[in-house]
Amino acid sequence: MAINKNHEFEELDGIKCGIVEKQVSPERLAFLKDLLGYNGYVVVAVPSPAPKEAPAEGAAPVPETYTVGVSDYTFNPINAIYGRLLKTRDGHVVTPAYWEQKESVSHDEIPYYQRS
Repeated sequence: MAINKNHEFEELDGIKCGIVEKQVSPERLAFLKDLLGYNGYVVVAVPSPAPKEAPAEGAAPVPETYTVGVSDYTFNPINAIYGRLLKTRDGHVVTPAYWEQKESVSHDEIPYYQRS
């Protein structure tokens, strides 16, 4: 069990993993796999568990989501981003906006605390 919410780990597909994100869409999964794989992490993704309650009659189907982890169970996404430990394929440091996919290019020349 994690000491706090910012450092979760659990077993995914028989591998003890540091949890990166939960309830991830297939598009987000592809982004994370590419980014984390480029940075040397082994990414493990498993389908998220089904909801405990069945959807109401006539309700939209529950979208398929995933739990994403890396085989390094000490991995902490917050430390990796704000510690400037991750790089993009074009050599820039991953910024919070890039991680959240708000920007398609990481503007690491501007500190996150000076951004508007």
